[in-house]
Amino acid sequence: MIDEFAKEYLHSELRETRQAMLWKLDGLGEYGVRRPLTSTGTNLLGLVKHLSVLESRYFGEVFDRPLPQPLPRWDDASEPGADLWATEHETREEITDRYRRAWEHADATIADLTIDSPGHVPWWPRPDVKLFNILVHMLTETSRHAGHADILREQLDGSTGTTAAHAAPLRDTAVSEARLAKIERAAAAAATKPGRHG
Repeated sequence: MIDEFAKEYLHSELRETRQAMLWKLDGLGEYGVRRPLTSTGTNLLGLVKHLSVLESRYFGEVFDRPLPQPLPRWDDASEPGADLWATEHETREEITDRYRRAWEHADATIADLTIDSPGHVPWWPRPDVKLFNILVHMLTETSRHAGHADILREQLDGSTGTTAAHAAPLRDTAVSEARLAKIERAAAAAATKPGRHG
């Protein structure tokens, strides 16, 4: 009984976090979802593309259940990191639909297997795994990237929250600026204290 509870709990959390990832694209234009917002090029649509590849590999290849429609390789030597950004020829719809297809395939794998079903991840140091390991791994990966998406979206238009139902209202500009100034003053003051690294 605990195995079924654990499987359903992890799967439910994964489903919610997937939805949060797609919600972060809502209301943004093409440039906004594709725009690199870090020095490494991290962008919202690229995170979704990356997660579609991860889901297909971890819930597909690892359990010898490959996705019927092949996805781009995450480890393409000719284009390292190609799964982390969208070309001008890839549409938002193609990428989000691919992510949803990867979910459907992953959900079928999760439903068909028991939590202790064996899998094999050849690129891991300890390659023999169970469905439990992969559920935890993909929930962690998806949550990590959802956190990145939170920060990217806040940089773009100030919106925050995990879902539409929990979206934080946009702050008044004056209130936001005052808060940032207060935090900046505290950081600068802490850096001048003896024994602290500046």
